[in-house]
Amino acid sequence: MQHLTRADYVAMPWANGRGTTLELARSDTAAGMEWRLSVASVVEDCAFSLFAGVDRVLTVLDGPGFRLEGSGWALDAAPLVPVAFPGDVAIAAVGVLAPCADFNVMVARLGWRAEVAVDAAVTPGALGFLFALETGVARVNGVVHRLQRNDLLHLDAADRADPAVRHIRVGLYRVA
Repeated sequence: MQHLTRADYVAMPWANGRGTTLELARSDTAAGMEWRLSVASVVEDCAFSLFAGVDRVLTVLDGPGFRLEGSGWALDAAPLVPVAFPGDVAIAAVGVLAPCADFNVMVARLGWRAEVAVDAAVTPGALGFLFALETGVARVNGVVHRLQRNDLLHLDAADRADPAVRHIRVGLYRVA
């Protein structure tokens, strides 16, 4: 188990240059990105960056949300409701009425699958993460961890987590 805070995160520009992302955690191989967790700001209607061979799950953290539209897709990105979509489809945020922050999970489609849920039990057996939506505590393997809003617990497959804080749970699973 690893406890990550804002001091551990890396700020970087979007691939399309229209905003910035705070990268929370990432795994790469020689072939490229395996998975990435990040937080981004969406402050205006704009196209999302394209990521070939990547599946994405976006969860609005703050703000009223927006729609994701394009190439046959029309999805509501409502607050605290995970929305999955392919990263290699041209999609844009539309109807942005106020600045929003969103939590993003991206996985290489040929190697990984992601499950994202709000305030769900953290299931052992997956590479897991717990993203704190507020200040509070989480017990991992019987040890209490004090979390600030936006802290991230990186859990090993054998870790047992019992969060007493609002959170987003991410499970990453290898696929053949």
